[in-house]
Amino acid sequence: MLKRYIDFVDRLNERIGRLLAWCLPLMTVVTLLVVFFASGLRMGWVWMNEIVIYLHGMLFMLAAGYTLLHDGHVRIDVFYSRLSPRHQAWINLLGVFILLLPTCIVILWFSLSYVADSWAIQERSSERQGLPAVFLLKTCLLLMPLFVILQGLSLAAKSYLFICSPPPSPPSVNVEQ
Repeated sequence: MLKRYIDFVDRLNERIGRLLAWCLPLMTVVTLLVVFFASGLRMGWVWMNEIVIYLHGMLFMLAAGYTLLHDGHVRIDVFYSRLSPRHQAWINLLGVFILLLPTCIVILWFSLSYVADSWAIQERSSERQGLPAVFLLKTCLLLMPLFVILQGLSLAAKSYLFICSPPPSPPSVNVEQ
């Protein structure tokens, strides 16, 4: 059952990450258009600038689980890389339960009413020509810790399975006489 969970969550965050990867070229194109219109034609629209902000926020927040899946988060690696795989698995397992899950739960707890209030009023941009969907962007404050929690539990499950697996036996030596 753990392996099915691991497979499901890893596939989910992989798909989310690959989908969100399209935000980067889209963000680049919109930024180039903003610069072209502002510099070349002396024109600009608030909603175009906000699109870049929305795309960046979505990419950063929603791809956090994908980044954890691929071990891309910043790690203070003073001892970790010199440890055995079994000790690394213990650090990963404990790190998920001592650091990652509590942090994500705090983010969820404090974001819940903030996002709910935004949805209740269908919050719009404070700019007259801004995007009418601030509440959708703020929803990322709930989705990010959820995706990270799912991926963290997958990492914990992988670590647990690794720790519980029997150590590999040494290769047999075939000595011919």
